[in-house]
Amino acid sequence: MIVGELRHGQLIIIDRLRETVRLAEGLSRKGDLSRAARLRALECLSQFGERLRAMHASNVRAAGTSTIRRAREDSAFMAEAERALGHPIEVISGIEEARLIYKGVTHSLPRNDGRRLVMDIGGGSTELILGEGPDPKSLESLHMGCVSMTERCFPDGVITARNFEKARTVARLELRPVKQLFRERNGVEAIGTSGTILSTERVANTLGLVESGRLTLPAVEALIAQVSCFESTADIALEGLSDRRAQVWPGGLSILAELLSALRVDELRISDGALREGLLYDLLGRMQHEDARERTVRAMEDRYNVDKDQAGRVAAIAGALRAQCETAWNLSSELARNMLEWAARLHEIGLDISHDGYQRHGAYVAEHADMPGFPRAEQRFLAFLIGSQRYDIKTGYRKKLPRDWRESATRLVILLRLGVLLNRSRSSKEIPLPELSVGKGSLELVFDPVWLADNRLTRADLKRERDYLKAVGYSLRFD
Repeated sequence: MIVGELRHGQLIIIDRLRETVRLAEGLSRKGDLSRAARLRALECLSQFGERLRAMHASNVRAAGTSTIRRAREDSAFMAEAERALGHPIEVISGIEEARLIYKGVTHSLPRNDGRRLVMDIGGGSTELILGEGPDPKSLESLHMGCVSMTERCFPDGVITARNFEKARTVARLELRPVKQLFRERNGVEAIGTSGTILSTERVANTLGLVESGRLTLPAVEALIAQVSCFESTADIALEGLSDRRAQVWPGGLSILAELLSALRVDELRISDGALREGLLYDLLGRMQHEDARERTVRAMEDRYNVDKDQAGRVAAIAGALRAQCETAWNLSSELARNMLEWAARLHEIGLDISHDGYQRHGAYVAEHADMPGFPRAEQRFLAFLIGSQRYDIKTGYRKKLPRDWRESATRLVILLRLGVLLNRSRSSKEIPLPELSVGKGSLELVFDPVWLADNRLTRADLKRERDYLKAVGYSLRFD
C-alpha cells in the first residue's frame, strides 16, 4: 500500500506498507485459491483497511493483478477481500498493469523525453514496456513471475543447476515472440522495478558486484552461481535479502537473467516507482480531469469510425434523462455518469464490423479489447450497456458484474436504450426532451403531444420497448 498527499499541487508520498502475501503460491491449476493463501490475503487487507480508516483516506484505488486474473472467478473471495479492505478492488488486465507501471516509473525518475524500456517481474507475471517520454508505446504482459517460476522449476524449493537451466529455458521460450520488439537499441534507457529486481540490486550492491542503483547481466550471473551453492530456498542467506524474498528468488533471478540477455541490456537502472505509484498518479489524473479512460474512449471512437454526431445525440438524450431520475434511481455517482456517456459514445463501434447484430460485436470489443485505464469490471459494464442497447437486455452480461452494480446497470441500460430509440432517425433536428418520472420498477415518459403524433415510428418502437423492459421487471408508460 502506498499513501500520498496533494500539497501545493504536488503529490507527496507519505507512507508505504508492504506485506508479502504470495497469493500465487496458493493458486491451483484449476484456478482455485488455497485456504492458507486466502487467509494471508484477507489478513493483509484487514491491516491495510484499518490503516485507511484511521487516516480517513478520501480517495482509494485497489487493484488485483496476475493471480486474481488467473483465478477462477470467485465472488465469495472477492467480496470477503473488499469487506476486509473496506473499498472496491479492481481486477486489471496485464496490459493495464504495464501501463500503470510505466506511469509509476516515469513519475519516480527525472524527466526524460527519450525512449525507455521498463521491466517489472511480479509474482505471477512479467511486464515489459517500451515508451517515449511519458507515453508508453508498446506493452506486454508475460505469463511468468518469480513465484510461479519458482514453483514450476524449483519444486519443494530444491536448488540445482539443472533446475536453474530449466527455469531459464522456460523464460527464453516465453520471451522469444516479443524480444525483437523490446530489444534495447542505441539511446534507450533500460529501467527495472519491483520486488525481484529491487532485491537483486540490493544484494548485488552489498556484495560489491555493482554500483548502487544499477544492475548488469554479469552481476546477476554471479548471484545465480552463489545461489546454486545452496541446496534449498530455505537455506539461502545473503545480506540484503529477506527470508520471504529468498523463497521465490531463484525463479525471479532466472527471469531477470534472460531478460537482460534476450533484450541485450548492458545496464539496468533501478526505480522505486512501479504499479502502486502508477495507480496513485492515475487516481490523481482522474481527480484533475486527466482520465486515461477518456483518452481510451476517444481513441476507440476514431479506431472504429464512430459517427460522433449520432453518438453525441444519443449521449445527450440519455444523459438528460439520467439527470431527471438520478435521485430516485440512485444514479448520481461519477461511475454512473461516466458509464452512460461512454457507452453512448461507443454504442455503434460494432458497426465497423457488421451491421447485422452490431450491438453484439460492440459488446465483444468492449469486453475483450485492451482499454487503457479501464479495469475488467468496468469493461464488462460497458459491454453490458452496449450489448443491451436494442432488442433483448443481455442478463448474461449483467451477471458478470459486481452485485452492487447490477441494479444501477439495468437502469442505465434503460436510459441508453431510450437515447438510441429516440435518435433512430439519425436526424440532426433537436428532439423535445420528454419528462421522465420513475419508480422502483417503473418509468413514465410524457412527450410533447405534437411531436409524438408526428413520429409514429417512435411510438411503435416505444410499444415494443415496453415488452423488452417487462422481461427485466420494469414497466413503461408513455403518452
